Amino acid sequence: MVFKRRDRRSLLKIIVEFFYPRGGWYRAFLYVKHRIRRLPDTPERIARGIWAGVFTTFTPFYGMHFVVAFLIARLMRGNILAALSATFFGNPLTYVPIGVISLKTGHFLLGTTFDEKRHTGFLRKFAYAGSDLKDNLIALFTNRDADWHGLMGFYHDIFYPYMIGGLIPGAVAGTIAYFLSVPLIRAYQHRRRGRIKAKFDAIKKKARAEADLGRKAD
Repeated sequence: MVFKRRDRRSLLKIIVEFFYPRGGWYRAFLYVKHRIRRLPDTPERIARGIWAGVFTTFTPFYGMHFVVAFLIARLMRGNILAALSATFFGNPLTYVPIGVISLKTGHFLLGTTFDEKRHTGFLRKFAYAGSDLKDNLIALFTNRDADWHGLMGFYHDIFYPYMIGGLIPGAVAGTIAYFLSVPLIRAYQHRRRGRIKAKFDAIKKKARAEADLGRKAD
């Protein structure tokens, strides 16, 4: 197959590269930045896509960030590919601080208490909640008993505060990313157009020179 990997990765290698990409996080960041800057769109549309992607990382919809970023970018008329790429802002190195900030903000806005000891390992809580949801959905079609108490506790203690609390820091981070991106992308596109024009002019100059040389030879 054309797009099949030549070196098949083991499950352990896939997990390791998820938490630490080949070449390191800095190289991965440079790759994403390079891809975003080369997108064929206006700086404003690309920046709106970046806003959508960064904002999405502050939502508790783990495993669905691409879908959420896509929908927000469509709503904002932003660049879809920029939105999907900007979800890189949320990664295993940033999920914990993002989650803690969102949870603390959410509990503050809701007037409830955030217990850091009780919420340590909240990523594991999301994994457990996903497993419980899967088991309960299976139970709906089998003879097994469904137990929704754990999911209800997860929703009230973590998911709902996280969703409410992520709106403000997500909007702030997205807005900062927007205003930083517009001038950088505009400057990059201007330089890139200049380089392309210079190459095109050099090609035309070379063609004219060869044509003049051919006429002189005749």
